[in-house]
Amino acid sequence: MSSAPNCGLGAIGQIALQVSDADRAERFYRDTLGLPMLFRFGEQMFFDCCGVRLMLEGGHEPRGPGHASFCIYLRTAAIEPAVALLKANGVYFEQEPHVVARMPDHALWMAFFRDPDNNLLALMEERRHATP
Repeated sequence: MSSAPNCGLGAIGQIALQVSDADRAERFYRDTLGLPMLFRFGEQMFFDCCGVRLMLEGGHEPRGPGHASFCIYLRTAAIEPAVALLKANGVYFEQEPHVVARMPDHALWMAFFRDPDNNLLALMEERRHATP
């Protein structure tokens, strides 16, 4: 029986990778690997990997072996209670939950934190707009 808090975390919603050249990365992931492209916003590209979103963010310096530059985003239905519960269990958040993008049908909320090995993680909530 697990003693871990029930934060309402679900499937991985998104994985982000930093890339040096956005156009080259887009061609590789879309044309070479054949991943369906969802959309592009400036230097950020989003692909569908069977329901897990892959975000590539261009404009970063190339990194050598052993220097990962990624973020794993965990879905939650309610970000504020999940953050509060994790904080109560000793997790330090780099930022409070905040809106990072406003889409036609939802607002994307995120809160970033790190694991014990300093790997970047985030909680994400796609908060749907109320319908009139």
